[in-house]
Amino acid sequence: MLVMGILNVTPDSFADGGINFDVNTAIARGRQMAAEGANIIDVGGESTRPGADRVTPEEEQARVIPVVKALAEDGFQVSIDTMHAETARLAVQAGATIINDVSGGAADPQMFATVAELKCTYILMHWRGHSKVMNSKAVYGDVVSEVISEVLAQVGKAVLAGVGRERLVIDPGIGFAKDADHNWEILRRLDEFTELGFPVLIGHSRKRFLGGAEPSDREASTVEVTKSLVGRGIWGVRVHGVKANVEAIRS
Repeated sequence: MLVMGILNVTPDSFADGGINFDVNTAIARGRQMAAEGANIIDVGGESTRPGADRVTPEEEQARVIPVVKALAEDGFQVSIDTMHAETARLAVQAGATIINDVSGGAADPQMFATVAELKCTYILMHWRGHSKVMNSKAVYGDVVSEVISEVLAQVGKAVLAGVGRERLVIDPGIGFAKDADHNWEILRRLDEFTELGFPVLIGHSRKRFLGGAEPSDREASTVEVTKSLVGRGIWGVRVHGVKANVEAIRS
């Protein structure tokens, strides 16, 4: 199971907003994550926490491209966390090898064509809307079957646009348009996602459903969930605290 280290180059991300906002600080943190055992450094320049304001692609690119370039030049595998096709393109040109799109291609109509052209790995997450509205969309009959249906609809669009199925990773979108019960139900029924035949990424780190008043209070429960995923056919986990999660997987 791979470990993807979260590197938010933002002033407002929910768990670590601002601490890596300076480019040089972000590069140093990325190098630290790699030293702690991260297989992938996931660089993002726009917060997707509930209620977050959007940023322009130009602002996002100014935040992330220097970081992506520096870490890729160091030889680390870098992913770009973006909903913008042009940011994805520039990041891949700067050395990123994975595009991690939390909108699953729904936020930018050019994303799938761009991914097809770039021929890189694409992480397609389940998504129902931007941060300002996603909590209102957490309404399901059967959360797992509905998430799978919606993910597969986006997969179909991606393949139709020329994205190779072998380049796709799916993410059920823990915490995105889902309440705590939905998140736990998805984690209980992960076999239904792995049976689809795609690599599966889980992004549970420090999210509200784990309990604790503050994100920093949720690190221990994050690690416990990571432990519970070992041996379940999961491709990777996306986490803030790289060292503890790497140790949990190796133990």
